[in-house]
Amino acid sequence: MALKPSYPLIGALLAALSAIALAAYVAWQVTRPVPAATVGDSASLAVAGQIAIGGPFALTDHKGQSVTDANYRGKLMLVYFGYGFCPDICPTELQNIAVALAEMGSKAMEVQPIFITVDPERDTVPFLAEYVENFHSRLVGLTGPRPEIEKVATAYRVYHTRSKTSSDDEDYLVDHTGYVYLIGRDGAFLTMFRGGSDPKKMAQTIASYIDGKV
Repeated sequence: MALKPSYPLIGALLAALSAIALAAYVAWQVTRPVPAATVGDSASLAVAGQIAIGGPFALTDHKGQSVTDANYRGKLMLVYFGYGFCPDICPTELQNIAVALAEMGSKAMEVQPIFITVDPERDTVPFLAEYVENFHSRLVGLTGPRPEIEKVATAYRVYHTRSKTSSDDEDYLVDHTGYVYLIGRDGAFLTMFRGGSDPKKMAQTIASYIDGKV
């Protein structure tokens, strides 16, 4: 005797498959290679495909000063999200940024490197003051209240989540997006670099924006 199909079960299965497909599409939109936006775009945000990247922020720098994105107008911003207790990836990316700036020579003065923490509970102002000195003399470390960190992370489409390594509440890692974002003098998104990008190629790309070749 043939079994009758269970329509509620089939409906639930289709709904689950649809949800998975939607999640996959969103992940692809956020992580796929992003074309550079037009230089000089007056919009505060640039749209990569259907996803807007970048936006305003109000945070505290490693010197304890309140700053916003407007403080860095007139320079390109090279922005990386990470955290100070990161064992390997963050130090490597920040070192790559330092090497890229060194490759650029005097043109590097037109770029402001910025490190925004996704772990403000541990990355306090005093901690960041010592941390950023390990990488570049002009690297700015930014922290702030958790809600403000979440706002800027959302604006830049930065994924981050805690990953506990022990029963100790203070002992955890943070999984996070590893892109380096290049923001224009007017605050508009220009392009971004995948984690592990060649610093020399990064320098060439950034210089092309400074020279108006892109």
